[in-house]
Amino acid sequence: MSTSLSSPSVSPAAASPPTATRRAGRGPSRRARNWATRAPLLPALVFLIAVTQLPFVATLYISLFDWNSLAPDKRAFSGLSNYGSVFSDADLRESVFTTVLLTVSVVIVSVVLGLLLALLLDRNFMGRGFVRTLLIAPFLLVPVSAALLWKHVLYNPEYGLLNGVWAWVTGLFGDGSPAQPDWISDMPLLAVEAALVWQWTPFMMLILLAGLQSRPMDMMEAARLDGANAWQMFAFLTLPHLRRYLELGILLGSIYIVQNFDAVFTITAGGLGTANLPYTVYQTFYQAHEYGLASAAGVVVVIGTIVIATFALRVVSSLFTEEAGRS
Repeated sequence: MSTSLSSPSVSPAAASPPTATRRAGRGPSRRARNWATRAPLLPALVFLIAVTQLPFVATLYISLFDWNSLAPDKRAFSGLSNYGSVFSDADLRESVFTTVLLTVSVVIVSVVLGLLLALLLDRNFMGRGFVRTLLIAPFLLVPVSAALLWKHVLYNPEYGLLNGVWAWVTGLFGDGSPAQPDWISDMPLLAVEAALVWQWTPFMMLILLAGLQSRPMDMMEAARLDGANAWQMFAFLTLPHLRRYLELGILLGSIYIVQNFDAVFTITAGGLGTANLPYTVYQTFYQAHEYGLASAAGVVVVIGTIVIATFALRVVSSLFTEEAGRS
């Protein structure tokens, strides 16, 4: 007895893959949906390009000319000679060195003080919220206001707070009337650095405090049960965990302090060896009327800031990647 097996017939509609059927009845394409999603952002993008990129292109163009506004008829194309002057002129080289020194010193001191304050605020004590508010306050001030506060309230040789404390201490332990130091004239660069450290330490403190509060507490508790003391836990657990946060604070602080103009202009007006590169750009453009040379110096500042910002973005990206992998 034989049985015949026949293959079932398959209709063309059933044989066609389901993806083709879905593609045939699908609505707008992926590209159209992407454009519909991004369309509301186009006005902001156009505004950003008009405000930032077009002026930079104009600055780059002007930097290629020997252009003094007092002699507009003598404007001539000079190529990259202005950039050579930026690195060969003695005053500009000194301003570059001052910028580097100012940035490095302020960032390092701000990070160290910010770490100490973050370790303090990471503990539980009465009035911690009030103390945290007071410590954040300097960062919320307008930069010009902070510089004026240091120049007149603290540094003034006649009625400044620092001289008042100095007179009280020296009068208490010394003989006669003490000399009133002029802090800005005697130590100008240190005066600018102190004002910037006071303003930027809260910024570093907030970043490092966020890092401290994201530590894995089970690991800290396990180390404590194993007999690790406070220094060992800080050196081998807390500090390695804060590495990315320290890098982020250093890079972001460097971006802002490299471009700082307010403190130098307000406290010393660029005198006594405190003129950094942004102030030199201002002086070259508005006082010497050398548009080409000032534009070249400005382009150098922008390129340096972009280089630092690139590293900062990489650090932020790696920090987010680590946090996502941990969660």
